[in-house]
Amino acid sequence: MHFISGLPRSGSTLLAAILRQNPRFHAGMSSPIGGLFTSFYADQHDKDVILDTNRVWSSKLPAITDLYPQAKVIACVRNVAWILDSFEKLYRGNPYENTKLFNNDSERNTVYSRVESLAQRDRVVGFAWAALKEAYYGEHASSLLLIDYDLLAQTPEKVLRLVYEFLEEPWFEHDFNHLQYDAPEFDQALGIDGLHRVRPTVSKQSRITLLPPDLFNQYSQLSFWDEDLNSAANVIRNKK
Repeated sequence: MHFISGLPRSGSTLLAAILRQNPRFHAGMSSPIGGLFTSFYADQHDKDVILDTNRVWSSKLPAITDLYPQAKVIACVRNVAWILDSFEKLYRGNPYENTKLFNNDSERNTVYSRVESLAQRDRVVGFAWAALKEAYYGEHASSLLLIDYDLLAQTPEKVLRLVYEFLEEPWFEHDFNHLQYDAPEFDQALGIDGLHRVRPTVSKQSRITLLPPDLFNQYSQLSFWDEDLNSAANVIRNKK
């Protein structure tokens, strides 16, 4: 049993889509199961490795370590400004949806209110960031592997080989040009189409941000995993 966590819009669904190509692995999108692993995964008895995905796992490392001493946690990360930009892009692509990401009209009124709402400590981006920072500096950080989304998209095989090494599993030849993953019913329930849709080919998509410069600059400063190396966590990062 291993776990996938980290920040939203940072590649966790992409990583799961890649890993599930391995017939020995089961990996899926965000699960609701909390601590009900044994019964929830009873129908996956033919799989040697289960990777459960949930943002909450970053904040539960002490419990994970106690229940599953050999378990590893893979946390997908990304520049927070681009995470918020990604949510903004999805929002603008679904202008008539009443998404559950926002509680009321005042939160969804402008890009400033939308970004501020998502970044609060008890919301989808703010909570995940705070939980990951807790894990990064915590006493169980050595069981944590952080993967930068841009590196996963640009060099998937190099990143996946490091993931397999971290999990202490034999390498499997993945096909990075024929991925299949979508969860339309889950996304429709949230009011955002395409939230968990993975493109068939792994690649980096470049574009100009939708965020105003002040917002983008403000949230670009939050990548603590790039600047502060005072942690026992494992990090796949660009060499400087």
